[in-house]
Amino acid sequence: MTWVEELRAREAVFRRAPSAHNTQPWLLSYAADEVRIGVDPARSLPVSDPTGRDLELGLGAFVESCLVVAADAGLAVDAVSDGPRAVRLVAVDAVYRTVFSAADLDGRRVARGSYVPGPVPQDVLADLESGLVHLPAQELAADLAAADRWMFGTRGSVDELREWLRLRPGHPRYDRDGLTDRALALSRVEARLLDAALRSLAVTCRLGVPALLAASGRGLLRGDGSVLVLTGRAEEDRVAAGRRLLRTWLVLARHGLAVHPLSQLIDCPATADRVRQRVRAGGGGEVEPLAVFRAGRPRAEPVRSARLPVGG
Repeated sequence: MTWVEELRAREAVFRRAPSAHNTQPWLLSYAADEVRIGVDPARSLPVSDPTGRDLELGLGAFVESCLVVAADAGLAVDAVSDGPRAVRLVAVDAVYRTVFSAADLDGRRVARGSYVPGPVPQDVLADLESGLVHLPAQELAADLAAADRWMFGTRGSVDELREWLRLRPGHPRYDRDGLTDRALALSRVEARLLDAALRSLAVTCRLGVPALLAASGRGLLRGDGSVLVLTGRAEEDRVAAGRRLLRTWLVLARHGLAVHPLSQLIDCPATADRVRQRVRAGGGGEVEPLAVFRAGRPRAEPVRSARLPVGG
């Protein structure tokens, strides 16, 4: 088998890479001596991710996942950029140097339920790459509520959210992509209420539902938990930043910790600037926040999001 064939045989493993709303926007094209990776515009989020930040971070995470799997198989492969949203995997002289394995990719967890109280330990923080800023969760509780009100009260954002939510097992794409009720740690009643609330934005706004939904999320950051912010220079390649993001999550997973993305904090115009100011005050310098996530030890093993079948 060629290296391309060997890597293709492991596609189900590297497809476990994370993406916003679990859209899995990657397009793969296999040739005899290279693999081309692009993005599917139909799986983007033009309203809630208008600059494509999350799309490019997800592409970077996918590229890193491919390289980890290739290295795990002993394949000498590296990534070459063909533009902001186009990457080629090509044969090189040496195996990609990484401390991670396919088992680490399988062990990564996103947990949206409750966490054991306490911040991320200092020894874990010391294991992480540079470019991360640690913020006490309580400091962001009010901003998260504001960002959630914006997210649940903006028509385009709500429409995209509804497109990618799978709130009942009977949904035709429940086992393929998007965010299921179980992955969101919702009870059956909570899932039905959320589904009903998002069906008519005019009615939900009139009834104050966005504020109620935001208030329920505020509890995520109560207590002495941790929020980590991936930062980068304004000119930094966001695909490279996405590779750093995945490596960060893999380190946390090795310590038994999970993550919960909170991108709305930097998507919402009213809260994005405050997060930027906190990051810079916390030692980040003149950098931009690229990804925000809660990190900690989940109280229960989270349900994993579905993945598209190989070739699907």
